[in-house]
Amino acid sequence: MAQQNFRVGRLEQEIQRSVNEILLKRIRDPRVQDVTITGVEVTGDLQQATIYYSVLSELASVNQKAADGLTAATGLIRKEVGATLNIYKTPEIFFKKDDSVVYGNKIDDLIRQLHTEDRPKRQD
Repeated sequence: MAQQNFRVGRLEQEIQRSVNEILLKRIRDPRVQDVTITGVEVTGDLQQATIYYSVLSELASVNQKAADGLTAATGLIRKEVGATLNIYKTPEIFFKKDDSVVYGNKIDDLIRQLHTEDRPKRQD
């Protein structure tokens, strides 16, 4: 069982590295220029891979364009990943937006607001 978990983790890392490289070097679609791959989850049977991505912009139109660009490039990305990795069957690829970066920024802002409200005012 431990061997299987190790293999899944290693495959997740390799897929993430490979997809990042493909997005940088092979995909010319401007919609996916600012996409960053934040993580990969592969099912235990190695048949499906969910690739989490983030976009620096919070605009809904930019996020939708990035999602459309990734959907359009899924076939090419899967083909390139299959050519790069030495596995029996290339997993089916799904892209999912990772909102953890935006959520983390929101938490940081809230903490900053608490610190500025708690500071005692100096009286000179």
